[in-house]
Amino acid sequence: MSEGDILSGAPHPRTRTRLFGHAGQEADLMGDWRSGRFPHALLIGGPEGIGKATLAYRIARFALAGGVGRPDQHDFEVPEGHPVSRQVAALSHPDLLVLRRAPEAGEERIPTVIPAEMVRRVRPFFGSTAAGGGWRVCIVDAVDDLNAFGANALLKTLEEPPPRALFLLVCHAPGRVLPTIRSRTRLVRLRPLSDADVLAALDDLRPDVEELDETALQAASSSAGGSVRRALVLARGAGLEVRAATLRMLEQLPDARPEEMHALGARLQGDRGDGLDLFVEAVSDWIAETATGGRWERRRLVRLSEVWEKVRRAAAEADTFNLDRKALVFRIFTELAEASRA
Repeated sequence: MSEGDILSGAPHPRTRTRLFGHAGQEADLMGDWRSGRFPHALLIGGPEGIGKATLAYRIARFALAGGVGRPDQHDFEVPEGHPVSRQVAALSHPDLLVLRRAPEAGEERIPTVIPAEMVRRVRPFFGSTAAGGGWRVCIVDAVDDLNAFGANALLKTLEEPPPRALFLLVCHAPGRVLPTIRSRTRLVRLRPLSDADVLAALDDLRPDVEELDETALQAASSSAGGSVRRALVLARGAGLEVRAATLRMLEQLPDARPEEMHALGARLQGDRGDGLDLFVEAVSDWIAETATGGRWERRRLVRLSEVWEKVRRAAAEADTFNLDRKALVFRIFTELAEASRA
């Protein structure tokens, strides 16, 4: 089944048993679990691709496996061969409910938000008795994909959770979550990974990811901003070349070379979305650095913020409607050039 919460061609976090770069946060959470201070709901926040969903599934497996572990255990690891691990990987455990952007039965198109039909399952799910008499776990991946209806429906159960209920809410932008949801969860903020941790995660994923350029792993890790997801995109296909070409043209502003824009647009034509994502991320990074670098006066920064909104909308439209990539590249660089001259 196609799923909207994973990178195409990459294994899902629910199938991964290792977590990289967050041992301290996991140990603190395990300490709370053993002391009985573990909250009924965690809001696991941070940038995309740093292990938030992996941590959520680790905690879920541990709870569904009985929540005991070894006396000296400081993490939520459950062996890969454990029956619960296999059930969670297959989404077949009766006491696990996962809300995510995935097609309903008989549908093929991935929805743009978590379907309302999924959210409606939360109350009856927690209203029934756990199959093993233990924990019932709901993972939302991600809260960012809930519309207003879904968020409010989820809130009703968060406000009055039944015994031995556990919510694990993955979130890319905690500041945008409804205040009422934030107030009923404990925020666990994960930071971007170090380059070494990104490289270790790539090495762990290498046997399971197609088209991964092993010679590009080191450079991809260094350019990924602490995100394994971004590093995966960079390390396969022409990812590093797309990012380098985009950054080179940004350095040329306000006079980016038309022949280079043509070449980049041609490279982005017909890709599966990875190249477009990298192009938009590179432009976004440049805008963020420019906005915080103190080199531009306020008037030009206001214009730059307007360009940023146009970039986001234009990229979303190009992706949704498969619009011409060359036209998108020229449109965005025209806007950036005008902002540079303002």
